[in-house]
Amino acid sequence: MFEFLIAPFTEFSFMQRALVGCFAISISASPIGVFLMLRRMSLTGDVMAHAILPGAAVGFMVAGLSIGAMTIGGIVAGCLVALLSGLVSRLTDVGEDSSMAAFYLISLALGVLIISLNGSQVDLLHVLFGSALALNNDALILLGAISSITLISLAVLYRPLVMECMDSAFLRSVSGLSLWAHMGFLVLVVLNLVGGFNALGTLMSVGMMILPPAIARYWVARLDGLIGVSILVSSLSCFLGLLASYHAAWPTSSAIILTMGAAYIFSFIAGSNGGLIKTLVAKQHKHLSA
Repeated sequence: MFEFLIAPFTEFSFMQRALVGCFAISISASPIGVFLMLRRMSLTGDVMAHAILPGAAVGFMVAGLSIGAMTIGGIVAGCLVALLSGLVSRLTDVGEDSSMAAFYLISLALGVLIISLNGSQVDLLHVLFGSALALNNDALILLGAISSITLISLAVLYRPLVMECMDSAFLRSVSGLSLWAHMGFLVLVVLNLVGGFNALGTLMSVGMMILPPAIARYWVARLDGLIGVSILVSSLSCFLGLLASYHAAWPTSSAIILTMGAAYIFSFIAGSNGGLIKTLVAKQHKHLSA
């Protein structure tokens, strides 16, 4: 059992770096995902994950597979799409979800085009799907910094974010913090997607943000419980996904996200807070009582 579960992380430094990097993403991205879920903005995370691609592609074009250049490019592109979509929705009758979808499609196509014209098929796959097993010390420093910034920012924005989840109209009517909290939150979303992009690629990083809260929702109802369970689920999925990648030679990002997917299906069926079995039993009990 030790050889199967622990030995890969004690014998190989690349496995250690991958585990530390994924844990850092889990600690910061999972709470962000909880607020996305509560604000019914889960698909916004997917949109923003694709929106960072052209910026990362420009960074790749300028400096190759440079973590610094691709990270800066991704942050700039993601923030630009968030600002533009918000501006369009406020200046026109188009909803923010529609404008984000439009910019996301443009960004995705532009990013793939830039990488295809200036790199190889391998480079494109690396950007789209990442490589957690190739994380170096610079990447770990970046992920640690993003995690620290996220946790500190969430501590500052926690109350207005909770109020926005409960009644955004009320918050706007009594405080000027609504806009700042919303924009600050979107910046945190971009930061964490850029961090996840370095390990899992643009197409998989959003899974680290969305799936753990969706799983936690079937087990707990309180906000603090959602955040705690989300971090736990994400961290455990990363551990098991890395093991699957090592022993079965699966793509790392796919193994991690599929592990979360299996946990989601199990939670949907057996979850104690609205799971399928409990819901059917409650309906049956209600029918018999009637």
